[in-house]
Amino acid sequence: MSEKHIINREVSWLDFNYRVLEEAYDKCNLVMDRLKFLAITASNLDEFFMVRVAGIMDQINVGYEKRSADGLTPKEQLEILTSLTHEFMSRQYTCLSKSIIPELNQNGIYFKNFQDLDDAEKSFVKHYFEQECYPVLTPQAIDNSRPFPLVKNNQVYILIMLHDKEAKNREQKEFMAILEIPKVLGRIIHLPKMDTSQEEHYIFIENLIIPFVNELFTGYEIKHASEFRITRNGDLAIDEDEAEDLLIEIEKSIQQRKWGACIKLEITRDTSKKMKKWLMKELDIKNDEVYELNGILDLTTFMKFQGRPEFSDLRESKYRPVLSAEFYGRDDIFKVIREKDRLLHHPYQSFETVIDFVRQAADDPDVLAIKQTLYRVSGDSPIIEALIRAAQNGKQVTVLVELKARFDEENNIIWAKKLEKAGCHVIYGLVGLKIHCKMILVVRKESDGIRRYVHLGTGNYNDVTAALYTDMGLLTVNEGIASDVTTLFNLLSGYSHYTLWKKIDVAPKTMREAFTKKIDREIENIKMGDKGKIIAKMNSLIDSDIISKLYEASQAGVEIILIVRGMCSLIPGIPDLSDNITVHSIVGTFLEHSRIYYFYNQGAEDYYLSSADWMERNLNRRIETLFPVEDSDLKKKLEKILDITIRDTIKTRVMLNDGHYIRVDKRGKELLSCQQYFCDEAERAFEAIKNQQLS
Repeated sequence: MSEKHIINREVSWLDFNYRVLEEAYDKCNLVMDRLKFLAITASNLDEFFMVRVAGIMDQINVGYEKRSADGLTPKEQLEILTSLTHEFMSRQYTCLSKSIIPELNQNGIYFKNFQDLDDAEKSFVKHYFEQECYPVLTPQAIDNSRPFPLVKNNQVYILIMLHDKEAKNREQKEFMAILEIPKVLGRIIHLPKMDTSQEEHYIFIENLIIPFVNELFTGYEIKHASEFRITRNGDLAIDEDEAEDLLIEIEKSIQQRKWGACIKLEITRDTSKKMKKWLMKELDIKNDEVYELNGILDLTTFMKFQGRPEFSDLRESKYRPVLSAEFYGRDDIFKVIREKDRLLHHPYQSFETVIDFVRQAADDPDVLAIKQTLYRVSGDSPIIEALIRAAQNGKQVTVLVELKARFDEENNIIWAKKLEKAGCHVIYGLVGLKIHCKMILVVRKESDGIRRYVHLGTGNYNDVTAALYTDMGLLTVNEGIASDVTTLFNLLSGYSHYTLWKKIDVAPKTMREAFTKKIDREIENIKMGDKGKIIAKMNSLIDSDIISKLYEASQAGVEIILIVRGMCSLIPGIPDLSDNITVHSIVGTFLEHSRIYYFYNQGAEDYYLSSADWMERNLNRRIETLFPVEDSDLKKKLEKILDITIRDTIKTRVMLNDGHYIRVDKRGKELLSCQQYFCDEAERAFEAIKNQQLS
């Protein structure tokens, strides 16, 4: 496989963020939804720099020169990413100023600068500064006795150049100071109406503070004031082999993250050259790491703003997940699962079913034990509350909490301590491996003996994100799956090299080999004159070995349909290499997160769900599960889900053979949004069963 047939993973990620930005530009979306997508691109970019770009810079700093799969050195990658990011951020601000702001204005929403305020508004702003801002602002002077302070990651600051008229020496007349914009103040202030106009006026807190900043520096003249914001290296560096207590080491590293090296500086375009140069020196940052922006800093601010209640008519109405029709009106969740395997499709079907599964297990006197993995959970998790109650009810509760879940480490530490205090057996991950699989095991004593109930999922046990991400979950009492899950929990909590799985496959031991064998089987079937087909839906596809195997399958004549939301290093449509492969990407209201894998297998049509993407980290460095869906009714459901997803013409982009994405050509095709279809389908099923039970 040639390097030219692989797209750089970081470039591919930026391409994904461009697809999100397209949603911010798309006037078919309501204006507050467009603002939400713009905020998402900014949040995505912050994390991308804190982790991916920071990692590349670390490689450069230690002299690492190994080339990536696409043939680029770390230095070459950084040069490309820097150039692309400058262009991307320019597009973000063009979207805001030229497209979104005018539409906000059309809806009577205006962001005002101080000089644009009328006298009444200026009077309000002055009073607001004196009463709300002045008491909490802390100016920080910078001179020989007060060095440049440690500024916070992704926090907006005001940089101020001061002139001391009373200083005798010219060299002593000019001073610098910074002023943090405290988050407790709120970033966007609603100005009260002073007339009968339908317009609503808002002002950013920095534009409110700067006109009065001289009150913080009495006796000095304010020569210039502008904003800046830095992004720091946010990746945790933990030597797990040397860490005696992983929890303690991660707690230390979370604190260190706040003060990682500065890797990006954002400044407003009106910042003087002198102030820019001074900041670069103090932050030890290069010119191409400085981003001069034509507008307010930190576009993530708009996420909270667009969600205000007064804007409900300017955004898509929030979808409320409905209970799965199979569970509606059924009090005994264990009986429903015993009847047959059950498939949940979130967020269209409520995550409440999974919560109820754990809650009933916690309170059921016949339940002996509950075991569960936790990767990312919400700040007020009902599942953890149920696990705590289960332990208090005398059940054996084992929880595997992955402390290394990036940016959720602190939250997970808090929960882990609470679970331990309640009497749960808590395991803090494994050295060198992240526990990323999603599984619950409930052991129940019944009249005919011990029965094990299992939930396996593609997404986290997080009730908040479960309403925003598309995911799948399987509830089953299948003895083969239950046996495998029991073995896996024992492997994770004890010592074992067991790999003879009955039903599931587990990374890093057998999953890669399992995928390879399934692809090879499709190739062999083609060679024998049969049909070969693969459909794979995932978040990311960047594993070189899998890509090489897919190219081989395409060359053999296997039809391959890939639905990849984010990074995809494979290039479809290359003659004699990948001309039997198509790549779809869907960016819509919900974040596509489910992993579904289909193999034709001579008409047997095998369906699998998984916690893993086709990434090297998932297949080699994480504990992941790949599990079959064998019930014929559930296979038909998955067939329909994949079919509707592939037929989406509204939110789908397809990749061309040059690596670029374009929207689906809608001519002669049904206008179909798969996400809207699944919302409507879930609601119809729920209403039908509800009406049936009422009649």
